[in-house]
Amino acid sequence: MATVSTKEIKNRIRSMESTKQITRAMEMVAASKLRHAQTKASDARPYFEILLDTIEDIVCSGQGAQSPYLTQRPIKRTAYVVIAGDRGLAGGYNSNLLKMAFSAMEEKDAVVLPIGKKAVEFFKTRQVSLLTQTPQNAAEVSVGDCFSIAKQLCKAYCRGELDEIVVVYTRFVSVLSQVPEMLRLLPLAEQDNKKIPSEMIYEPNCEEVLETIIPEYLGGVLYGALCESRASEQAARRTAMNAATQNAEEMIADLSLKFNQARQAAITQEITEIVAGSQ
Repeated sequence: MATVSTKEIKNRIRSMESTKQITRAMEMVAASKLRHAQTKASDARPYFEILLDTIEDIVCSGQGAQSPYLTQRPIKRTAYVVIAGDRGLAGGYNSNLLKMAFSAMEEKDAVVLPIGKKAVEFFKTRQVSLLTQTPQNAAEVSVGDCFSIAKQLCKAYCRGELDEIVVVYTRFVSVLSQVPEMLRLLPLAEQDNKKIPSEMIYEPNCEEVLETIIPEYLGGVLYGALCESRASEQAARRTAMNAATQNAEEMIADLSLKFNQARQAAITQEITEIVAGSQ
C-alpha cells in the first residue's frame, strides 16, 4: 500500500515540475515582450504630445470654434473602442477591463469596436452591437491600422452617426499595477482658456488644419492605448506566471515532504515485520 502511495506522489511531483518549467518559460517570454511594448509606447509618445499641443493652441486661439469636433451636442449613440487581450493566463487583466466597459455602456445606445479575441468573444456572447464582425488580434494591430480606425470613426462622427467616441484600455502603471481606464476621444474636452496661444501661423487656416490633424491625433491616442494595453497584458501575465511558478515550487516541496514521510513509514513497517518474523 505504501509503495503505491509513494509512486503516486512521485508522479505528481514529476507533473508539477513539468508545469513549473512551462510557467517559468511563459514568464520569461512575457518579460521579453513587456520590454518591447514599453519601448514602443515611449517611442510613440512624442508624436502624440506634439499633436496635442497643436490642438490646444488652435482651440485656445478661438479660430477653430466652428469645427464639428469641438461642438458639444446631445449624446444619443456612443462608440466604445475596447482593447483587450488575445489569450488568457493573465490574471484579471481581461475580466476587469471587459466588466468595466460593459457596465459603462448599460442603458445606453452603444456600439463596440473590439480589438483582441477576448473582447470579440465577450461582446458577441452578450449580443452587443459591433462595428465590425472581423476579429482583430491585438498583437497584429499596427500603427497604420490605428490611423485607419481613427479616420473611420471621425467620418462617422462628422456624419452624425456617432455622438461620442470612448476608448477603453488598461493603463500600464508598473509591472505590479495595471489600471483599466476609459478615455473620451470625441468630442474634444474644453481646453483651459488661460493658456496663451502661440504666434504660430497655420495654412491655409486653423479650421482645416484642425480637421486634418484630429484624425491623426485620435490614431496616435489609439496606438498609445494599444501599446499601454500590450504592456499591461504582458506584465499581468508575467505576474500570474510568477505566482504559478511559486505555487508549483510550494506544492513540490509539500509533496516531497509527504513522499519522504511515506517512504519512512514503509521502511519502518518493513523493519517491524522483519523483527516480528525473527522473533
